[in-house]
Amino acid sequence: MEPLSPHTLFTGRQVHWLPECASTNSEAQHLLGENRATDGCVVITDKQTAGKGQRGNTWEAKPGENLTLSVVWRPAFLAAQDQFLLSQAVALAVHDWACTLLGFGNLLRVKWPNDLLYGNQKFGGILIENTLNGTMIQHSVVGIGLNVNQQEFGVPTATSLALLTGRAYALAPLASRLLECLERRYLQLRAGRIAALRYDYLHVLYRYQEPHSFEVGGQQITGEIVGVDDAGRLALQVQDQLRHFDLKEIRYLL
Repeated sequence: MEPLSPHTLFTGRQVHWLPECASTNSEAQHLLGENRATDGCVVITDKQTAGKGQRGNTWEAKPGENLTLSVVWRPAFLAAQDQFLLSQAVALAVHDWACTLLGFGNLLRVKWPNDLLYGNQKFGGILIENTLNGTMIQHSVVGIGLNVNQQEFGVPTATSLALLTGRAYALAPLASRLLECLERRYLQLRAGRIAALRYDYLHVLYRYQEPHSFEVGGQQITGEIVGVDDAGRLALQVQDQLRHFDLKEIRYLL
């Protein structure tokens, strides 16, 4: 990949490019353990052999065709109990990035907690691993996988920029633009503009304020997403009852 040149203050100023690795998140954690990762350090690879996904899943991508990277931040200003705010900021940044390529007012949505969808198809995933220092976050490793040029997938629920637009993309400029979007939302979080983040997140949230089917405890229910609480739990109105769910407690049904 060509060198990255993001217009940022610190995100992406230190870049570790690896032709192949098991997981960019794991590599970033290793750099942190050796005290070699600055605030905003980026680990990026062409080929990830054991990428991590939500719910313990793996993230699969064809080598050299997609964006697979991790960003290290040190959000010492953020309390552990507020860590979902970082998840919202990152999800919004990836959504911002996709909108610059696909346009606003389209089918782009963030699927709770932080997957990126176009319609009902996924083309981006995020995994954030936080390390705590008492009641505060010491550092965060933000792993992002985005389908860019890949044309074929093993599942019908996946798509890519190339499939959506009919063109191929140079990866380095897209990575630089992504880092700019990430830093912009991170600085919004650091400045304490929490209400704006929450507002923006809800207004791009997949199935927000729409009746939809979910699986809970092996049973199908119908509910309406009405928000996300401070702990990051999905708030679902089920008939006359407001219920809250963690990630492993509920699954969307298409």
